[in-house]
Amino acid sequence: MQTGRVVLLNGAPRAGKSSVACALQAQADSPWMNLGIDAILRHVTPAKMQPGIGLRPGGERKDLEDFVGRSYLALYKSIAAHANLGFNVIADVGHHDSYVNLNGNWALCLRELQDIEVMIVGVFCPLDDILERRLHSEGPYLTQCADGEIPKPILLWQEEVHKPGIYDLEIDTARKSPDECAKLILSELLKNRNFGARKMIIAAY
Repeated sequence: MQTGRVVLLNGAPRAGKSSVACALQAQADSPWMNLGIDAILRHVTPAKMQPGIGLRPGGERKDLEDFVGRSYLALYKSIAAHANLGFNVIADVGHHDSYVNLNGNWALCLRELQDIEVMIVGVFCPLDDILERRLHSEGPYLTQCADGEIPKPILLWQEEVHKPGIYDLEIDTARKSPDECAKLILSELLKNRNFGARKMIIAAY
């Protein structure tokens, strides 16, 4: 059985990761399983443990950090299990290391994907576009403070999520549509080159 491929989309909330994942599923000739933050939060994580692996930077909920760490490892073990059974996997994630008690470095998770081809994509979106999307999104998304200032958690996401900033491919969802981003990712996969970001991130830590 041939091992499946894995594409990880890393970026801040409302950067467009989920839309790109859905577009890739629609365009790809072979089936891609969509795992990641959206799947875990909407269908797996108990309400009392929310926001789970969507816990934002800044150490606001140190009581959840142990749960978050184990949840992330479980997610990556699941991604590896799917790939080892021949499924291609695309997963939207939002990694950061801005916790109080948790060692949240990405390398701990990426080590679960040994011997699997992994393409890591940085999903970027300018802050103005992020704020606009938050205003028109359903769900408990922060928009602005009472004094009109940008809330600190939104700024922290922009600062922390792209550390260490090592990617096989970077996309800007303000410049390209989800379909265009998905087409670019699939094009890069077809080149069958060796993607090295996973090993570089592990080495960086």
